Amino acid sequence: MIVLIIATSVLVLYWVFEYIRHQKNVREIPIRIHVNGTRGKSSVSRLITAGLRGGGIETVAKITGTLPRFIMPKGEEAAIVRLAGANILEQKYMFRYAAAMKPKAFVIECMAVNPVYQWITEKHFVKATHSVITNSRLDHTDLMGHTVESVTKCLCNTIPKNGSCYTAEEKMFPIMAKVAKKRNCDLHKIRPTDVTPEEMKKFPYIEHAENVQLSLAVCIAIGVSREVALEGMWSAHPDPGALKKYVVNDKDKKVTFYNVFAANDPDSSNFLWNMIVEKLDKDASKFLVINSRSDRYYRSQQLIDIFATQNYDYVILTGEIPDKIKSYALHHGMKKDKIITLGEVLPERIYEEVYARTNTDAHVVGIGNIAGERKYGASIVAHFRHKAKHNK
Repeated sequence: MIVLIIATSVLVLYWVFEYIRHQKNVREIPIRIHVNGTRGKSSVSRLITAGLRGGGIETVAKITGTLPRFIMPKGEEAAIVRLAGANILEQKYMFRYAAAMKPKAFVIECMAVNPVYQWITEKHFVKATHSVITNSRLDHTDLMGHTVESVTKCLCNTIPKNGSCYTAEEKMFPIMAKVAKKRNCDLHKIRPTDVTPEEMKKFPYIEHAENVQLSLAVCIAIGVSREVALEGMWSAHPDPGALKKYVVNDKDKKVTFYNVFAANDPDSSNFLWNMIVEKLDKDASKFLVINSRSDRYYRSQQLIDIFATQNYDYVILTGEIPDKIKSYALHHGMKKDKIITLGEVLPERIYEEVYARTNTDAHVVGIGNIAGERKYGASIVAHFRHKAKHNK
């Protein structure tokens, strides 16, 4: 019994020490930017980091994104190795690592989905001076609720007390405003009204204007001019899940692959699909690749609900549970002769199926989950990127 009491006391003292040390690490970084939202968190985190760095503000960042990364003061990136999966305690260790570099600003992407963990992360780990909620869309319904309103209330857990918050969300803004008022937080609604098409063309990948506008607003509030911040953003490394297209010219045919895996909630995926296909020639073949994870079945269901009646030539089901997704798709109106069930085959097989079913011009849009136990979605992207590089 005495041994148990001593062990417990030591453990309590250790956590008290750790908490005090963490609060010291937090105080040593004067600008702390907590980025949350349904979509675009990683892109906005990277853009803010590049914009501040361009303005001469020494900045580090922790990106959750497609692949977890720590961005150094000069822009170098280090992989974050997780031995036992994602855990919000990771944020504490990132602060310790960041504080040792003595930066002026730390941009940290929210890694929590559970609303309780989001609250703990902001209140005890980050204590943001500035926060961002990119948008609020129906996603992670198993933890955040089955309405956009409930998702929004969860995301509001990262609105800081006595700080500033920036969002591109319009419909759910009133909910955010109520929470911000209670926390004495200045809430700013940002719309992409003054980012020009010419400025967007200078990004080496497909970026969203509202992500850029949000990031600019934060940089300007901290003291970096719009022009200087934008110059920095153009040189930023995109997240591996950023929307890109890869064009493969193969003999008399052209196959274009669009990486939309990062936008894996139904609304974002649908928006990007429409943005892509509306610009295509009417005779072009359109393929939709839906990559599934066994632990994200609900997400694949949501995508089927949205895309069951879309205008496509074929749907290719890949990933861990293609047969289960096919059954759900057939039940919801997808035609059997338009479904190609492949699972986790070699990515070249996906290309071969597309090539064989198109006359001259094929457009392949990959949606769903890029990760999973074997990161199969990422391997699809890597394969098309490799083919595009070697088949110009």
